[in-house]
Amino acid sequence: MKDNYKKIALWQTAFLGDSVLTLPLIKALSLRFPEAEIHLFVRKGVEPLFAAQKELAGVYGFDKRGAQKSMKAAFKYGAEIAKQDYDLWISAHTSMRSAVVSMASKIPDRIGYTAPWYNRLVYTKTVNRKFTELEEVERLLALGKPLGISESTPQVELNIPSDILAESKSFFSQFSGRPVIGIHPGSTWQTKKWPENNFAQIISKCVKAGYKVLLFGGPDEMDLCNVILQQAEHKTDVTNIAGKLNLQQLAAYIRQLNLYLTNDSGPMHIAWIQNVPLVAMFGPTVKKFGFFPRGKNSTILESSENLSCRPCGLHGGKSCPEKHHKCMTNITVEMVWEEIIEKVEKQKVIL
Repeated sequence: MKDNYKKIALWQTAFLGDSVLTLPLIKALSLRFPEAEIHLFVRKGVEPLFAAQKELAGVYGFDKRGAQKSMKAAFKYGAEIAKQDYDLWISAHTSMRSAVVSMASKIPDRIGYTAPWYNRLVYTKTVNRKFTELEEVERLLALGKPLGISESTPQVELNIPSDILAESKSFFSQFSGRPVIGIHPGSTWQTKKWPENNFAQIISKCVKAGYKVLLFGGPDEMDLCNVILQQAEHKTDVTNIAGKLNLQQLAAYIRQLNLYLTNDSGPMHIAWIQNVPLVAMFGPTVKKFGFFPRGKNSTILESSENLSCRPCGLHGGKSCPEKHHKCMTNITVEMVWEEIIEKVEKQKVIL
């Protein structure tokens, strides 16, 4: 590998949370090669979140579920990249489609993981991902090892445009310093969702305690949030903003919260990376996968019962294979409420 690069491409086209987890690697690359342009390739729709990121010269969306789904389209996309004078390619994604793009790019230096087997035919340098030994941030930083980058995590900041931040602060000013709890009841995977009525009970408890509640969700989670709100006994101080925020606004609003309650989801990573107090519920997945939220302000709640069926998959699934969903239902309303109270009261003491 060279000692210097002029134009670096970083490829991470997995889910929203996975792209957020690349921020430490992006920061490390910018520190190692301060004169280089760094360009990030993400799943289409995710790119606006990184539009203001100071370390990046460009962000691009790859339509892996649409127009660029086929291997032919992927090869064509890589061929277009080949014309753009990149001298270093780093792929954080391990799919065959990503390998095809990488190969077609013909970038002189290409770094990827050793597995799957075909990666060794595609990349000029491969790195052991050590999936069972490292957390995802360290697995990503390991891609920089051939470049002299250590696995020590640098300080990172998610950059949000100043006007979007000002808008979020203006919105939160109406709450007059009251604790504001953000609740996100959705997830891409059904088995990662805590029961709807449990969320409704937490909403009622928050309202009774004098907290303001904001319900978060994407456009496809609006109905879920409405159903949960209908089940809540007390809901006078609840505002449902599901489907009303773009990704930059979502990040800015989460930053203003006193606490974010969520299932395992992409926005969970937007919360902890901004050091927002977080309570996250994990059921079908476990810490050894390496995708838990990090930081001293993050609390992870899991079933206290040792379930032989857990984990049931890397991502969860559409339904519980054992038909009982104990990994999530064993996380009680009382467990969650205790964590909320503790984190909110701790902030009052600090203030």
